Amino acid sequence: MAHLLGAEGLHLEFPTRIVFDSITLGIEEGDRIGIVGRNGDGKSSLLAMLAGRLEPDAGRVTRRGGTTIGVLDQADVLDDALTVGQAIVGGAAEHEWAGDAKVRDVIDGLVRDLDWDASVADLSGGQRRRVALAQLLAGDWDIVALDEPTNHLDVEAITWLAAHLRRRWPANQGALMVVTHDRWFLDEVCTETWEVHDRIVEPFEGGYAAYILQRVERDRMAAASEAKRQNVARKELAWLRRGAPARTSKPKFRIDAANELIADVPEIRDRIALQSLAVARLGKEVVDLIDAGVTFPATGSRPDREVLRDVEWRIAPGERTGILGVNGAGKSTLLGLVAGTVAPTAGRVKHGKTVQVRTLTQRLDELQEVWDEPVRVVIGRLRTSYTLGTGSKAADLTPGQLLERLGFSSAQLSTPVKDLSGGQQRRLQLLLVLLDQPNVLILDEPTNDMDTDMLAAIEDLLDSWPGTLLVVSHDRYFLERVTDQQFAILGGRLRHLPGGVDEYLRLREREDATAKGIAGSGSVLPAAAGSGSGSGSGEPALAGAERRTAEKELAALERRMQKLAQQIDAAKRSLADHDQADYAGLGERMKKIAAQETEVEELELRWFELTEQLG
Repeated sequence: MAHLLGAEGLHLEFPTRIVFDSITLGIEEGDRIGIVGRNGDGKSSLLAMLAGRLEPDAGRVTRRGGTTIGVLDQADVLDDALTVGQAIVGGAAEHEWAGDAKVRDVIDGLVRDLDWDASVADLSGGQRRRVALAQLLAGDWDIVALDEPTNHLDVEAITWLAAHLRRRWPANQGALMVVTHDRWFLDEVCTETWEVHDRIVEPFEGGYAAYILQRVERDRMAAASEAKRQNVARKELAWLRRGAPARTSKPKFRIDAANELIADVPEIRDRIALQSLAVARLGKEVVDLIDAGVTFPATGSRPDREVLRDVEWRIAPGERTGILGVNGAGKSTLLGLVAGTVAPTAGRVKHGKTVQVRTLTQRLDELQEVWDEPVRVVIGRLRTSYTLGTGSKAADLTPGQLLERLGFSSAQLSTPVKDLSGGQQRRLQLLLVLLDQPNVLILDEPTNDMDTDMLAAIEDLLDSWPGTLLVVSHDRYFLERVTDQQFAILGGRLRHLPGGVDEYLRLREREDATAKGIAGSGSVLPAAAGSGSGSGSGEPALAGAERRTAEKELAALERRMQKLAQQIDAAKRSLADHDQADYAGLGERMKKIAAQETEVEELELRWFELTEQLG
C-alpha cells in the first residue's frame, strides 16, 4: 500500500501540560483509523496536527506529493451568509453536480429534507452539522479527517454515513481518520484503532470490538495500574462476545482467547434479581398509557398538529426500553406523558402510587442551582450512601466513591460546577439524579460529551440499577447495551421493534421509499443513485402458496406473542402480592417469567425473518 502521510517525533505542549511526547505515526492507502481516548487526552489535537491545522512544538508531518485532506471540524464553521445549496456545491451549475453520482448520494443521504435555498443561518444545530458533512463529502479527497462526525446526527444519518464511508473508496485506496465516541460507528467503519493516552498514541488492529479485546490483554499484563479500567473493559468485552454475531466477525484474533478472558465474567445484568427488586420498589403498576394521544393546538396560520395517537403501552417494573424516532417524531412528548409533564389530549395515562420518575435531560437543569458551588459541597448535601448491585453483590458506596467510579479525581472535588468540562458536568448530573433514588429513570440523550471509557463506566453503573429505565439516544451502541427492547414512534404511533434498530432502519427506509413514490419527480433535490425500499438483499418476496403459508405462520406468531406478553405482564404484577421474604418462591416465579421472555425473543426472531421474506 502506498504511503500518504507520516508524522515523526511530534511533540505538543500546552502551558499546563505536555500533550504528546515524540510520537511517530504513518497513514497508508486503505487505512480506516478510529481515534479513541479519554476527553482531554489530545484526540482532536492529534487530528489537527496530522491534517495541518495545528503546528507541533517539535517534529514534523509530511505528505506524499499531491495528497489532499478534507477536514470536518468539531466546531461549527459554516458561513451563515450562504444558502444550503451554496454551502454544499458552491457556485457549480446544477448540471455539473447533479451528474455526479457521489454528490447525489451525499445530498440524498444527508440533506434531502432541507430546502436547497434556505439560509444556513436559519438551520438548527443538527441541520447545520449535516450540511457541513455534505459540504465535505461532496469533495474529492485522498484523506478524510472527521472530528466527532456523529454529533447531532440521528440513527438513520449515522447509519448512512457509515455505509458511505465504507464504499467511498475502492479497497486499498484513500484513507480515513475519525475521532468519535460512537462505538457502533467505530466497528462499522474502522479497520484500525489508535488509543490516545499518557502522551502516546497506541495502535490496535481492527475496530472497537477488536480494540477492546487487545486492551484487555494489555491491561491484564500491565496488572495493578490498569485494574479498574480492565474490569470495566472485560465486562464490555463479555457483552460484545455474547451479543450479535456481527460484532465479532471483524476482529482478527482467536475466538477462544476472547472466551477465556470472559469465562469468569457473569452475565451483564442479573435480570431476575433486578426485576424482583424493581417489583418490590414499584408494586404492580408503573405507568400505563391507554389509547393515549397528544395534539398540539393551532397557532396563527399553523393548524392543529397530532403528534401521538392510539398509544397503548403498559410499562412493567424493571423494564429497560429504548425509544427511536426521527427528530420531531414525538419522543420527548412520549417521555413527557410517562413523566407526567405532558397531559394527553386523548386517552389516559395512569401512574402507579409508588412511582417516582426522574429525567436526565439534555439540558443541565439539575446543576443550575449549584452552578457556583464546588463539587465537594454539592455532594456533601446528598444522601450518605447509594446501594449498588443486588443480593450478595450489593455494596453501599458514598457519593465520593460513586464520583470516583465516574472518573472524578480527588482534586476535581474542589472545582466549582461551572468550571467542570461538559462530560464532567454530565456525569455529575447523572449522579444527582441517581442519588435521588427514583424507581423510573428517563435518559434523554445521555451520551453527549462522554468518551468511550466513561460511557462504559456509566453502562456498568446502570447494569445494577434496579428500576424501570427508558432511554432516548442516537448512540446505537449505548441503546442496545443498556436496554433489553426497543420501540419506535412511526407516523405518530408507538411500535415495538422485535428486530431492534435494524428493523427500525428498514421501516424508515420503506417510509422514505413510499414518500418518494408519492412525491414523484417534483423533488427539489435529486434522489440518490440506486436508492430504494426493502432490505437490499435483492431477493424477491414470497409469492403464491408460500406467501399464504408464511402469512398464516406470521398471524399465529403474533397471536402467541400477544398471549405471552399478557401472561408475562400479569405474572410481573402478581409478584407485588407475593411475600417478599419468600426468596425461593420469588425466584421460581422469576424463572418462569424469564423462560416466557426467552420464548418471546425466539418467536420475535422468527417473526422478523418472515416479515423480511414477505417484503
